[in-house]
Amino acid sequence: MTHRTASLSLLSVLLAAALGTGQAAPAAAPPTHTVQAQAAGGVQRVEGVVEAERQAVLSVPVQGAVIELKLRAGDPVKAGQLILRVDARAAAQGAQAAGAQAEAARATLNLAQRELARQQQLFQQGFISRAALDQAEAQSQATQAQAKAQLAAAGAAQTQTGLHELRAPFDGVLAELPVTLGDLAQPGRPLATVVDPRQLRVTAAVPVALAEAALRERTAVQVELSGSGAGLAPTRIERLPLVDAASHTVTLRLDLPAGTAAAPGQFARVVMPKTGTQTAGSNALRVPRSAVIRRGELDAVYVLSAQGKPLLRQVRLGPVLGADVEILAGVSAGDRVLTAPATVGATK
Repeated sequence: MTHRTASLSLLSVLLAAALGTGQAAPAAAPPTHTVQAQAAGGVQRVEGVVEAERQAVLSVPVQGAVIELKLRAGDPVKAGQLILRVDARAAAQGAQAAGAQAEAARATLNLAQRELARQQQLFQQGFISRAALDQAEAQSQATQAQAKAQLAAAGAAQTQTGLHELRAPFDGVLAELPVTLGDLAQPGRPLATVVDPRQLRVTAAVPVALAEAALRERTAVQVELSGSGAGLAPTRIERLPLVDAASHTVTLRLDLPAGTAAAPGQFARVVMPKTGTQTAGSNALRVPRSAVIRRGELDAVYVLSAQGKPLLRQVRLGPVLGADVEILAGVSAGDRVLTAPATVGATK
């Protein structure tokens, strides 16, 4: 082999090596999981909502402009604490007028009582007849009745001025304050909502058969809050007596343990034993917990299409079962989901 031939061979080897390092290695297929229907346990999940046991929507029974706001939404409140004040100038003037009339009535009553005393002395001395005395007594009683009426009217007018102040009925949190300065308050218009977050419960509409099973096996009933797969044992279960004629359901109220991290209006599920007829033939869909991603308040998984393209699909989660989580809606048996959703952004 000549020196030129050897140089060309070496150059070819170096060029092939350079081209080889410039080519990207084939991307590894992302890990997937095929959704399969598995036999579900003997439980049923019913959707519910978190409520405060003590919640009050407040209004004032008078009309007027809101002239003062003492608190903001989210502030803690104490029982009797002032929340807002409505313009009470007209009511105050009416209370002053009623008070003046009450003072006049008191003066008239004092005069009538002194006049009656004089008439009684004259009767005892024989200067007036019995009829004149009876007339003086009747006049005194009428004046006394009028004075009581004026005093009652003055008290009502004074009470009316107090109705222009909105105060908290119990300790809690000012959940809503849908008014601003200058808004017109009217009887029946909600001005504030106060809740007690220390005492929470979950309310759910439950089929009658399930409700009976839940009441029989109270220890098997649990509450699952949104965003948490852990179940909470309610401290008390209450069944309302009425049955809804349209849905054939009853309302269950399940008290949450003290200190539960929840808020009124939050979504929840009630897990309770199934009846014998409901357990047969029921299936559950599970996926690995790593396959679920959260976008804001939504839960989703990446499902591979027929062409192998990952498509984001919203799902509704059930309870966490070890390394898996149950999917109540959003996927079907046979779907392939990515178990490492972070690889989607890296492979795009």
